[in-house]
Amino acid sequence: MLRPVSNITTTAGIVAIAAGAVAVVALLVCLGLIVSLRRLRAAQRVVMGEQGQDLVSHAAGLQQSFQSLTDYVQDAAARLEQRVVHAEQRLDRAVTYRSLVRYDAYGEMSGQQSTSIALLDATRSGVVLSSIHHRDQARLYAKQVHQGQPELELSPEEDEAIRLALEGGGPRPSPA
Repeated sequence: MLRPVSNITTTAGIVAIAAGAVAVVALLVCLGLIVSLRRLRAAQRVVMGEQGQDLVSHAAGLQQSFQSLTDYVQDAAARLEQRVVHAEQRLDRAVTYRSLVRYDAYGEMSGQQSTSIALLDATRSGVVLSSIHHRDQARLYAKQVHQGQPELELSPEEDEAIRLALEGGGPRPSPA
């Protein structure tokens, strides 16, 4: 007697079951890939926005923006450097060295009422002002100095004021 052959035990049945299992696994893998792709696209939209551009276009846009920012920073740095140079030049012309010398111009008992003031810049140029006081009058003298050299002859007190200024000393009374 012959027995009926079941489809499951035949080669064709086994192949059909294996193909079905592979199809189910492939379907599950596809579903997993779809979920991963949706997450990737959502993350991509967060980074690149809703413009619909691809990653290469986005990277090119970022590079162009970075280059523009770099150019702006370099231009700002160049302008800042020019301003610093200009400010340093102006500071060189500011009063850098100064001193005050008090003395008694006429050798009287009225005290040291006369003064000589030296005001010089970084190039040792400037002015020496002398105020000579007497009982009933006062006189003011101004003499220019260029690079440490006076344009007119200086009194000993004016020389002392320039020397003290260039040495960085403060006001000191001159010996009488």
